[in-house]
Amino acid sequence: MTNHLIRDFYIGFIRVHILFHTLMSPTYGVELMRELNRHGYKLGPGTLYPILHGLEKSGLIEHYEKCENGHIRKYYTITELGKKAFNKIREKANELMQEINEV
Repeated sequence: MTNHLIRDFYIGFIRVHILFHTLMSPTYGVELMRELNRHGYKLGPGTLYPILHGLEKSGLIEHYEKCENGHIRKYYTITELGKKAFNKIREKANELMQEINEV
C-alpha cells in the first residue's frame, strides 16, 4: 500500500473526527489539532485548514467568529446536513467494525 493511499484513509478518519467534535461542541483549529494529535494524527495548519474549508464548502460544518483577548478566533460547528451525514457515517462505521471484529 502506498503512503498516498494510507494518507487518503487518514484524511477520511480526520474528517469523521472533525464532524464528531463539532457535533459535541463548537471548536477551533488549534483545539482540533491538539485533539487529533491525541489520536495519533500529526498534522499542521497546512493540512487541517484545507480540510475544514472543504467540509465547510460542502455544507457539513460552518464557522462563526469570536473575539478573544483581542484576537478573532473561528469556531467551527456542525450543520444539520453535517449531523445527517455523521449519523450515516456512524452506522457504516459500526457495521464495518462488527465485521472487522469477527475476523
